[in-house]
Amino acid sequence: MKPASLRRSLLVLAAASAAALGGLFAVAPLAHADSPPAVQVPSPQLPSFAPLAESVKGAVVNVEVKSRAQRGGNEMFEQFFGSGNGHPQVRQGAGSGFVIDSRGYILTNNHVVENAVTISVKFDDGRSFDGTVLGTDPATDIALVKLKNPPANLAVLKLGDSDAMRVGDWVVAIGNPFGLASSVSVGILSAKARNIGAGIYDDFLQTDAAINPGNSGGPLFNLKGEVIGINTAIVAGGSGIGFAVPSNLAKALVPQLEKNGSVTRGYIGIGLQKLTPELAKALGVPAQGALVASVQSDRPGARAGLKQDDVITALDGQPVVSDDALRRNIALRAPGSTVTLTVYRASKPREVKVVLATRPGEEEVSRRGPTDRNSHDESNKEQFGLSLATPTTERARAQGLPPGVLITEVQPGSPADKAELEPGFVIVEANGQVVTRAQDLSAILRAAKSGSTVLLRAQMRAGEQAVTKLFALEVP
Repeated sequence: MKPASLRRSLLVLAAASAAALGGLFAVAPLAHADSPPAVQVPSPQLPSFAPLAESVKGAVVNVEVKSRAQRGGNEMFEQFFGSGNGHPQVRQGAGSGFVIDSRGYILTNNHVVENAVTISVKFDDGRSFDGTVLGTDPATDIALVKLKNPPANLAVLKLGDSDAMRVGDWVVAIGNPFGLASSVSVGILSAKARNIGAGIYDDFLQTDAAINPGNSGGPLFNLKGEVIGINTAIVAGGSGIGFAVPSNLAKALVPQLEKNGSVTRGYIGIGLQKLTPELAKALGVPAQGALVASVQSDRPGARAGLKQDDVITALDGQPVVSDDALRRNIALRAPGSTVTLTVYRASKPREVKVVLATRPGEEEVSRRGPTDRNSHDESNKEQFGLSLATPTTERARAQGLPPGVLITEVQPGSPADKAELEPGFVIVEANGQVVTRAQDLSAILRAAKSGSTVLLRAQMRAGEQAVTKLFALEVP
């Protein structure tokens, strides 16, 4: 190829590449001698995160831990530990953390320091100090560590406002992935209020900034250099999907961790469930809120007059967006404090004041109960996708089932499946009527008009306890 032809080809390639890169590079077109000068368009400059990284990395630490080996832990959290040393009783791992107080207070994850025998905290400048655990909260995976002999003039990071972050905002993560100290990665906030099944208080920030094993417990920054999250979890096998505990949650818990070493949570004593559009329509209530599925006797909710099937739409005047959000907000309130709930009952709003108690223990995740095929009823299978059974009195007593109708099968994609009914649930009421036999429930379902909704109250096992919930079954 002749030099002139080669030169023209390279210019065409450069112009095409510039267009593909969204105009980051401006290439002037070839011009004749008598053409006016080409306008030079300045190319946009990507931001540099170097000043931010330089200003905060002195307060980001590596947390090296020797801990008592435990079996049966949370695998999602365990993946953030480094490789074990092979010892049958003690394992060694590494995570991250950051200084939040000049007295040597460091925030990290509970799973990083859980069952710790020794803790070594290493700074970016090479200094190393022994640490001790001041407090932990396994429910939110937060831990507070204190340096045993903190040096003077420690660099300290500020906890920012995680609620002010918007999806799409820049975020920066700094930590110790795979033992690579002070690694910096950049991305955006991908989502907020993520429930990833780690616990009942899930409210994670999601980011595509590179988060890897060893980043756990490290900070997630906004562009002001404020910590807006504590990096905690990743999706196994995923790419660009990491999760962080919001800083506002950490700020609310740190005083208790410092003072008591643990967290006490406000408690009402009610069971909550998701308010679906179908349930809201059937109950004649607003579409947003939390449905009271059960009320425990002699607990704050019962003493305040809350009833089964109440729908809570506001807490202290702030809208309740979901049952999970209400559960988290109540848990952040101090036991003994009084909250005002806006409650809809029989389609009418009212205000209920509740004095919170101390939460007696963590809620357990519902699981399917056992099945029984005595007195099997297949008559609802075609229309509703339901197979039913009436357990014998002996079998019900042996399996801890209440009197009612046992669901033995739910067809995928059926009205029963869309209503979130599951095998093992025991239907105890249908449209307010107590049902103890499959035939009774089938008769109510057959009498329901097409397009209407049948409200079913069902009970299922949650560990050693029975949980009751309301379900809206639409009649096809």
